[in-house]
Amino acid sequence: MTDLSQFPITKKWPAAHPGRLQLYSLPTPNGVKVAIMLEEIGLAYEPHLVKFDTNDQLSPEFLSLNPNNKIPAIIDPNGPGGRPLPLFESGAILIYLAEKTGQLLPKDPARRYEAIQWLMFQMGGVGPMFGQVGFFHKFAGKDYDDKRPRDRYLAEARRLLGVLDGHLKGKSWLVGDEYTVADIATFPWINNLIGFYGAGELVGYADFREVDRVLQAFLARPAVQRGLKIPARG
Repeated sequence: MTDLSQFPITKKWPAAHPGRLQLYSLPTPNGVKVAIMLEEIGLAYEPHLVKFDTNDQLSPEFLSLNPNNKIPAIIDPNGPGGRPLPLFESGAILIYLAEKTGQLLPKDPARRYEAIQWLMFQMGGVGPMFGQVGFFHKFAGKDYDDKRPRDRYLAEARRLLGVLDGHLKGKSWLVGDEYTVADIATFPWINNLIGFYGAGELVGYADFREVDRVLQAFLARPAVQRGLKIPARG
């Protein structure tokens, strides 16, 4: 039987199935990336809910796995060399799982780096900017008369949507006809922007028809529908 006792996080979130990959997460745009990936590749895993309302992410046990106190994080009991691998940062986890299973990263080297390029585009631009727009629109914007902070992020979010919209013309996914980790990283953020944040009208989402076309194809995937709800909120 796999022994994960060396990892303090398992004291707070015991592993009922220590032979499976352990996922510590919350169904936010970053969190569901890994859940969707795991559902797509069919790798056995055990999800654990990290509750922000009780500051689970600041607990010593969680910080022992991710000192940056962000979800998601994983422990793969069957990591490189057969040794357990702890890992955080959603983009790094997606690349790791793709390489571990040989799925959702193109085999062709040039296309592989194209997928990684768009994954980095999400991590460096789409996630941070959409998150700031959502924060000011849903939570903080009404408290401030000065709309310049919101509008700065709004302008950048529209620019990024425009980049995606132009790129997706004539393509099924971000890397042509091949569904990859880049799509799994990007479209949960777009879905969250117009869904949870309710910022579709604010950003003029109706202008970006190519983005919405691919978003709908993404949401139609059964693995995506399952992953968007994992871990189940308690």
